Amino acid sequence: MSNEHEESDRYAAIVSGVIEALDASGILDAGAVRGAAEAMLHRDGHPNAQRIVARAWVDEQFRERLLADGNAIREVLGFDMTDGFLPDLVLRVVESSASEHHVIVCTLCSCYPVAVLGPPPAWYKSEAYRSRVVIEPRAVLEEFEVTLAPDKRVTVWDSTSEIRYMVLPERPRGTEGWSEEQLAELVTPESIIGTGIVAVPLDDPR
Repeated sequence: MSNEHEESDRYAAIVSGVIEALDASGILDAGAVRGAAEAMLHRDGHPNAQRIVARAWVDEQFRERLLADGNAIREVLGFDMTDGFLPDLVLRVVESSASEHHVIVCTLCSCYPVAVLGPPPAWYKSEAYRSRVVIEPRAVLEEFEVTLAPDKRVTVWDSTSEIRYMVLPERPRGTEGWSEEQLAELVTPESIIGTGIVAVPLDDPR
């Protein structure tokens, strides 16, 4: 994804300008907004997403509930996707399978369930990814070294102001009997966006 850093800097400048204008108008406190953003963006990894995926792999009842209502994580795992902001947001979880592969994007901006999945990778916000993945998803996936069978359907989900998406990736073979904690270690940001496949490392001794 070319020029992703320039694209990110441009968005940052726009957002900063909007925040300053709203602060000057007394509509919000710029310091409070920046403090909340910093706390969110400096989290260690994506532990919430790892927990969600691993739990869904080992708990069929939770998996079914998650696919029916992504916001159920609030009741089951004790956290939600909003961090107190935008309480009406809906999380929809889509499950990749042997016959269908899911990918998420936000074509208009870079909407992403940060509280659940952690900060999005820089390329997720780039114009190159946002414009191309809906037109030529297989080509984009190839660039992420994800090669799918020709007969495997690819579905791209576009986030909106009300709905955020995450992918429940396929559980890798050879992990039967693994604990939830062991499975969580395999989950990557790419796999919950759909630009990656969860796999067991070749040198894994388990």
